[in-house]
Amino acid sequence: MTDSLALPTSDWPVLEQGWVWLCGAGPGDPGLLTLHALNALRQADVIVYDALVQTDILDWAPQAEHIYAGKRGGKPSAKQRDISLRLVELARAGKRVLRLKGGDPFVFGRGGEEAQALVQHGIPIRIIPGITAGIGGLAYAGIPVTHRDVNQSVTFVTGHDQTGDATSSLDWKAIAQGSQVIVIYMGMKHIGRIVSELLAAGRPLSEPVGLVTTATTADQQVLESTLGTLEVDIAAAGLEPPAVICVGRSVLMRQALDWQSMAQGIAPRNLDPLDRGRPAEAG
Repeated sequence: MTDSLALPTSDWPVLEQGWVWLCGAGPGDPGLLTLHALNALRQADVIVYDALVQTDILDWAPQAEHIYAGKRGGKPSAKQRDISLRLVELARAGKRVLRLKGGDPFVFGRGGEEAQALVQHGIPIRIIPGITAGIGGLAYAGIPVTHRDVNQSVTFVTGHDQTGDATSSLDWKAIAQGSQVIVIYMGMKHIGRIVSELLAAGRPLSEPVGLVTTATTADQQVLESTLGTLEVDIAAAGLEPPAVICVGRSVLMRQALDWQSMAQGIAPRNLDPLDRGRPAEAG
């Protein structure tokens, strides 16, 4: 990646010594970074980054020390307490610290925990939001999380809680019955149990499901399935996390809005996948 990218002239925030900025790096594609994130990358002395942060993004900060602090389910990972204390230590050493997290730091990213720990230790912070995978990743697959003809509600959930269990802290029945579209982060490990909970709550076997792995990157893969066949289809496709899963009729819109395929000259499969039988209204 070229180092020639420059920020427009403006009064950008200054990352001071002893500060920690918690920043969302977006779902993968470096182009989805915010300008505030780029400004932070250019100033940092140290970048503590997560597993899902692309190396191309780190290339924008050649002057900084890069410290890996990724946490991946089922694999050896740094403990959260150790990561938080490392941030405190670096700030107290007078470093300009950038904590770079995949997606948005406050959406299933433990950013709130890290920010709280820093504040408790007297470390000044700034929060830089990022595009979360549950919106940006699905958009790259041509799946809108909201559509006027589909849903007036969307619920974002994590596939497991602090214990690693899929069900102990979530009322799946209430979620299934109360939200037209459900977006699930980190759900592949417990997908069988999640599907069973949704079906038991009344969601139909035929309900459309979209699953996107390594979203917005060159390795992105998209699976279109249903609740009734999802487990079998995941196994047949050999898909692995990280993945974001969307349950609901908005998944059908991929048939018309798979813009990455259209960019390759592949025509949409269905211009009206919701079978509305009427032209779209303006506005």
